Amino acid sequence: MKDAITKFQFVEEMAQDKHGFSYEGASALFDYFEQYENDCATEIEFDPIAFRCEFSEYENFEEIQNDYNDLENLEDLYAHTQVIEIPNSEKIIIQQY
Repeated sequence: MKDAITKFQFVEEMAQDKHGFSYEGASALFDYFEQYENDCATEIEFDPIAFRCEFSEYENFEEIQNDYNDLENLEDLYAHTQVIEIPNSEKIIIQQY
């Protein structure tokens, strides 16, 4: 049994504490999952704990380089993992690798 969740519910849950995502980041992550479901004709089960473990939001690329010092540029990051750029900001969500 899978439960449908709205974008509002997703964003409220994922942005509810300091260890979560910003509202903009949670919204971008929801859009990513929704597009993935449409592209792959599959359903993703809502699991906020797993999402927080698998994806991280960064303020900018330089902050990512602090955790992944082998990256020289954004193209290197795209070559290693899934990247979700948050519109109208420098913030980036990546799938941890």
